[in-house]
Amino acid sequence: MTDTTAPLGSPHPQVQAYLDRLAAANVGELHTFTPEQVRQGWRRQIALLGEPEPVAGVQDRRIVTTAGPIPVRIYTPGGTPGGTGPFPVLVYFHGGGFVMGDLDTHDGLCRSLTNGATCVVVSVDYPLAPEHRFPAAPEACLAATEWVAEHAGDLGADPARIAVGGDSAGGNLAAVVARLARDLGGPALVFQLLIYPDLDFRRTSHSIQAFAGRFGNVSRAAQHWFMDHYLTDEQQKLDPRVSPLLAPDLTGLPPALIITAEFDALRDEGEEYGQRLEKAGVPVTVSRYPGMIHEFVRHPFDDSAKARHEAALALATAFTR
Repeated sequence: MTDTTAPLGSPHPQVQAYLDRLAAANVGELHTFTPEQVRQGWRRQIALLGEPEPVAGVQDRRIVTTAGPIPVRIYTPGGTPGGTGPFPVLVYFHGGGFVMGDLDTHDGLCRSLTNGATCVVVSVDYPLAPEHRFPAAPEACLAATEWVAEHAGDLGADPARIAVGGDSAGGNLAAVVARLARDLGGPALVFQLLIYPDLDFRRTSHSIQAFAGRFGNVSRAAQHWFMDHYLTDEQQKLDPRVSPLLAPDLTGLPPALIITAEFDALRDEGEEYGQRLEKAGVPVTVSRYPGMIHEFVRHPFDDSAKARHEAALALATAFTR
């Protein structure tokens, strides 16, 4: 695991150029906008993320689950030599602080994982806050994962090879679903992919305090803006379904890859979660990307492609065990 007290380097030149453009745009503080304004702003940035990869198939549908109807986008890979399936499947939860993000904001990343891991990816458009507060999101994500397990055959997927994954808030939801599946007799998951996951709502780590409002990270006020929209009271911050880092027992969880970024405010909690998984006997790799920032995996940086490749390789390896 990485020493959180080690001296920092500098942002990668590609990252610094992006941060300079961001500063020149002089966008106001996030917490001064409405949720819908923030959502629209995030959607406008999709064009800056690069051309998405082609995949063999893409289908938007609304699935009927125990948590109600949920929109999903199903990506199908091109197949392997000598066969076309059934493929393993990744259930993916997008980031966005539980308030923003959708199937389109993470389309490029899901396509990359579909091709890289040769797996079906089911991207879940879970209900957003503040219209739908905790526990609507984790309940919907668990229900969607259960639906995938029950309907894997219809998707050309293998119900014995299901992984969950997500970035930022989606990484939180993937970690929560992995634990709930273990505790509630849900699908037997083979892997969890946690990309700079949001795991501790106490907001007390070194990185979250040192980097707030810097290097593209949201300010302390914006951190509270997101949490206040998602939760209904302060005590919920200590609920392991909100702060997976506070879960008392991590034994028996699926193997994990945790990707973190040097200049990400969420860096330390992701790496601490990796340490706790390791102590609980869970196979885990924690991979910190020097010079990178929160959300880097979605951007067209050179190291973003490396991280997507690492994630896809980890999934492919888990699917063959």
